[in-house]
Amino acid sequence: MDVNIKKIDSLNAILTVKITNEDYNAPYEASLKTHRKQMQLPGFRKGHVPTGIIKKKYGPSILADEIDKLLNKSIYDHITGNSLNILGNPLPIDETKTKIDWNNPSDFEFNYELGLAPEIVLDLPGRLKYTKYQPKVNEALIDKQMDDFARRYGKLVSVEKAGERDMVMANFKELDEDGNIVQEGFNQSSTVSLEFIEDKKSKKKLLGCKPQDDFQFDPKKISRGDADMAAMLGIDKERAQNYRNDVFMTVNEVKTLEPSNIDVALFDKIYGPGEAKTIEEFRSKVEQDLNKMFDGDIDRLLKNDISKTLIKKLRIKLPDEFLKKWILSSNKEAKKEDIDKDYIRYAEGLKWQLIENLIIKDQNLKVDGEELLKFTMDLMGNQYVQYGMMIPSEEELKKTAQKVLSNNDEARKINDMIYDKKVMEYLKVTLKINDKFIAHEDFTKKVAELNQ
Repeated sequence: MDVNIKKIDSLNAILTVKITNEDYNAPYEASLKTHRKQMQLPGFRKGHVPTGIIKKKYGPSILADEIDKLLNKSIYDHITGNSLNILGNPLPIDETKTKIDWNNPSDFEFNYELGLAPEIVLDLPGRLKYTKYQPKVNEALIDKQMDDFARRYGKLVSVEKAGERDMVMANFKELDEDGNIVQEGFNQSSTVSLEFIEDKKSKKKLLGCKPQDDFQFDPKKISRGDADMAAMLGIDKERAQNYRNDVFMTVNEVKTLEPSNIDVALFDKIYGPGEAKTIEEFRSKVEQDLNKMFDGDIDRLLKNDISKTLIKKLRIKLPDEFLKKWILSSNKEAKKEDIDKDYIRYAEGLKWQLIENLIIKDQNLKVDGEELLKFTMDLMGNQYVQYGMMIPSEEELKKTAQKVLSNNDEARKINDMIYDKKVMEYLKVTLKINDKFIAHEDFTKKVAELNQ
């Protein structure tokens, strides 16, 4: 067997595999014997079908399987043995195997395109400076979070008329184009939260409404998208998308959320018994949590700044045309125009991944099982805090984390998160980074822009 590579340029190469009769004959004959032992055809006992019949009936497919095995092994061995850093997988240049006469095989030659990873030389820290944006956790923000906790653990009580943040329990009936009630149309009782109505005229119309009040509304203006409107009217999402008429709305009841008292009972619900005994201790806990809550977004903004700057500085080039073909071949549902449209974002992500992999290798960064479990437990604990729920006991949290990690895809994602964190920790102490505290609103705006 002969395997060789011919470089077209620094990012593209052709890999050629030549397989002779001597390479495949022995495994082919062995596979025929194995099939003979297992095969049963009409008129023959199991394991006694003549080899000639097996060759005639199944020989080509058995040979194709053996050739595939030899190809895959030889390609893998050559790539790993020569420490080739390739992107994607080798792509066959032509469908050679479809032109082969499998009934009269001879020597074979297969050609593949390879996309090669670019060589990257990191010169850190360098002269560049980076900005670490952080929100100002001021008294107003702490007050707002405390108010949110109080509302989250509050209770609904009936009121005479609707205010800015109240909920209206109402009945919705279908109307025709002339504004008449459709007798066989939908007749659904649902809830509308005034707090989330974006259309100012509709919100103003409902402010101060009382039980038994009637309204005629465009349902799209008092709901948040097709799915929300479908639930409100008791219809499916497709019908909600095509619905064009108004609805007849009758107010049944108005409720407001009466916040919980900000006292020890609330502190215990959120942080556990005895963790906060006074308002001052509770405020301190809330401030700590807010700072932790923003850690992820702070790092994401910093990572975005670092990645864009380093990618631009290093001028990393990729085998673009090869990668587009590889993505297309890997995803049967993908369309060429979609790949061309999204390729720039994909390429930027791949370039950063190459930089991260280089840092991981150079700094010998590792993740062990114990670290993976602890990180998962911390991740889940933070989610409980984020939603205002009490964190379970350590043993219960550990069991839940182990269950999450039993899913290979989830374990891989969390493993990647840890490596990403380790890379960021390395960059934070290596690069020249300036802290910049900005208003919470400006910080939130930057995060929103990052998510677009």
